[in-house]
Amino acid sequence: MSDPIKLLIADDHPVVRDGLSSMFARDPEFTVVGEAADGAEAVRLAEALGPDVILMDLRMAGMDGVTAIGELTRRGVPARVLVLTTYDTDSHVLPAIEAGATGYLLKDAPRDELLRAVRAAARGEAALSPSVAARLMSRLRAPAPSTGPLSQRELEVLRLVAAGHTNREAAARLFITEATVKTHLLNIYTKLDVNDRAAAVAEGYNRGLLGAPERP
Repeated sequence: MSDPIKLLIADDHPVVRDGLSSMFARDPEFTVVGEAADGAEAVRLAEALGPDVILMDLRMAGMDGVTAIGELTRRGVPARVLVLTTYDTDSHVLPAIEAGATGYLLKDAPRDELLRAVRAAARGEAALSPSVAARLMSRLRAPAPSTGPLSQRELEVLRLVAAGHTNREAAARLFITEATVKTHLLNIYTKLDVNDRAAAVAEGYNRGLLGAPERP
């Protein structure tokens, strides 16, 4: 008999953590090794406890789920992250997947679907809810935005970059995550046909998106 799949549950609602822990405790195929109330605690416990799979909520007080996923990836933590949330919009799904999540499931998923998703994540396989899979397929089929104008939020990001702000500073000013800022920057690079921040700023001035550059 193989060892049980070790789980870490990260959610800022104690009732949700208790419910998930109780559900998995009834199945000998799984064992819950820890619970975290925010992203920072999830990162700390993941390094200390070595779970196979982390069930990660996205909207948490303190460090959010996307930032935590990015931090786990940066630190080389081998645990697979399965996002378990109530949100399935592009602004939540894409940053989570780009940050390194193995799967993305909604909290209203049936018990059997959640168990299958955890097993798949433990094997390193993608586990996506049907609505999330449909969104990603739609995104892949959409035409590339190379000739489209910058969105209002992309312009805000570009202006902050032009003013010398880091991704973290831009995220704080716009009340979004660093991962979302990075996504906006990638879109900006594509639309402006450039490869880096400096070139994006230069092209922004060239196209009159940032006004006239300051002269020394």
